[in-house]
Amino acid sequence: MAIIETSRSVPFGAVSTLRIVNAFDAFLGGIVSTYRAHKTEKALRNLSNAQLEDIGLERAFIRDVALRAAHM
Repeated sequence: MAIIETSRSVPFGAVSTLRIVNAFDAFLGGIVSTYRAHKTEKALRNLSNAQLEDIGLERAFIRDVALRAAHM
């Protein structure tokens, strides 16, 4: 009876390289999310109370909305 090997070894350092790339990607993703949240919050804070009421938002919740919108 013959045995067929179905698993392959990865090249030396491939796993380490993948981990570094994933860490860098997560770091950049965090920076982008923070930038988007700041930009959204700034735009919402520039609206008048009447405009915020029109979109169903209270000034006290601007930061929460901006953070949630940035992580979508």
